[in-house]
Amino acid sequence: MFLKKLTMLQEKVPSDSEYPFSIPAIHHLKELTFQKEVTFFVGENGTGKSTLLEAIADKCEFNTAGGGRQNTYEVDQSESVLGDYIRLSWLPKVTTGFFLRAESFYHFASHIDEVEEDLNMYINYGGRSLHQQSHGESFLSLFKYRFSGKGIYLLDEPEAALSPTRQLTFLKIIHDLTKTKKAQFIIASHSPILLGYPDADIFSFDGDHIAKVNYVDTEHYQLTKYFLQNREKLLAELFK
Repeated sequence: MFLKKLTMLQEKVPSDSEYPFSIPAIHHLKELTFQKEVTFFVGENGTGKSTLLEAIADKCEFNTAGGGRQNTYEVDQSESVLGDYIRLSWLPKVTTGFFLRAESFYHFASHIDEVEEDLNMYINYGGRSLHQQSHGESFLSLFKYRFSGKGIYLLDEPEAALSPTRQLTFLKIIHDLTKTKKAQFIIASHSPILLGYPDADIFSFDGDHIAKVNYVDTEHYQLTKYFLQNREKLLAELFK
């Protein structure tokens, strides 16, 4: 573990009515402590989990459009709106890692083509262009080959391109990296498969405050379980 604590700089907050401070979970945030190698942010869309993850990436000096410190390219509306208002506490600080934004991964893949076209090697991406791989394959190639050694990995909805089987493969990648005590993951996710990673901390952004929750108490787990056990009944109620 490297990142120990996130602190909101209350004295710099311009107005509670302005976005993103109007989001309840962000409005009430004072500090967040990280105690596990793997931490999940969960919550309904619009509850601030991606906004906070993006702010962490900004303070790590990762490209907030997606990538690491070395990846320089721009995507419209990818700037962090919260980065200037938080402080990160490290022990020790690391400068390596990656920020994945599923929604802008296409632009990252195009950026890699531009910087790698002369070398034509793609060593960190499975040996070929990410655009020449399926969406799921390109995500796994990134996880397998770019994620290595000491670093902090910030992932916004990595399940977006992964089938259930490949989500299990990704869990194995997380396990192999974190067992060396050289990698830390903070992941915003809706996937009940990923959230089931053993001994991870899960922070829910639903409600007025960010709160730690157990896996079986997440809406993702409970709704998925109910659907699998009561599919016909649930759909009948939904469609009537």
